[in-house]
Amino acid sequence: MHLQESGEMYLETIYILSQKQDFVRSLDVAEYMHFSKPSVSRAVGLLKSGNYLVVDGNGHLILTDSGLSVAQKIYERHLILTKMFMELGVDEAIATDDACRIEHYISDISFEAIKKHFFEKTPSDK
Repeated sequence: MHLQESGEMYLETIYILSQKQDFVRSLDVAEYMHFSKPSVSRAVGLLKSGNYLVVDGNGHLILTDSGLSVAQKIYERHLILTKMFMELGVDEAIATDDACRIEHYISDISFEAIKKHFFEKTPSDK
């Protein structure tokens, strides 16, 4: 199953919330993303059917290995792109918003080049 941007956003949100609290519920996702509970419920169903997450008996959302992999990839892109834009002088709010849009579409090759250029320089390169 190929994920759309919205699916990636849900996985990233579940990942972010799971770093801040012991468990994540659909209600937490809805509040964080400012989406309706039915929208989140539909997305959770699609992500479950794609084997990106499971829901335990208490309604807790748990990322599978593949869901965690996608979430971490998107979140890393978000952080790196935001930081890059800010280093270029872009206001934090705009940098964050632009990174959120780009993180879903940038190729792995371009992202790795950005990461290497901006953040993996040796001390003699700076």
